[in-house]
Amino acid sequence: MLGFYEDIEIGTETRLGEHRFTRDSIVEFARAWDPQPFHLDEAAGAASLFGALCASGWQNCAIFMRKMVDAFYARRAEALARGLAVPQLGVSPGVTNLRWPVPTRVDDVVVYHLRVAGKRETKRPAWGLVTVQGWGVNPNGEIVISLDTAMFVGRRPT
Repeated sequence: MLGFYEDIEIGTETRLGEHRFTRDSIVEFARAWDPQPFHLDEAAGAASLFGALCASGWQNCAIFMRKMVDAFYARRAEALARGLAVPQLGVSPGVTNLRWPVPTRVDDVVVYHLRVAGKRETKRPAWGLVTVQGWGVNPNGEIVISLDTAMFVGRRPT
């Protein structure tokens, strides 16, 4: 998703990229940010309701956000290289409806996506607010993360 507020179309979907969850990356993230036994140890994961070592939902969320930012800046660089004007991207008022309905397991490759869900005018004439739905899908076609978020997007200069 890259464009001035006026150019963004509701319903547009973007594939943000993919990420493989290795055992080492799952454990490393868990040690630093979410030290639950089922994120740190295979035996503890097997004994848990998840039935195996699994990634922290927060790791999945962090990777989703990284993929979203990387996709934006890659498209921005492409547009600038072609001599096109690009909008400013403003702050996000936050994330809602964050869910991890299915655990992400060792060696799962999760593919992340974004869909423009809505747009609305703001009181600031240089900005519009774009709402998006994000999700990640595992190799079995199951959604392992879903969320709604919004971002302020620059309007086309007049």
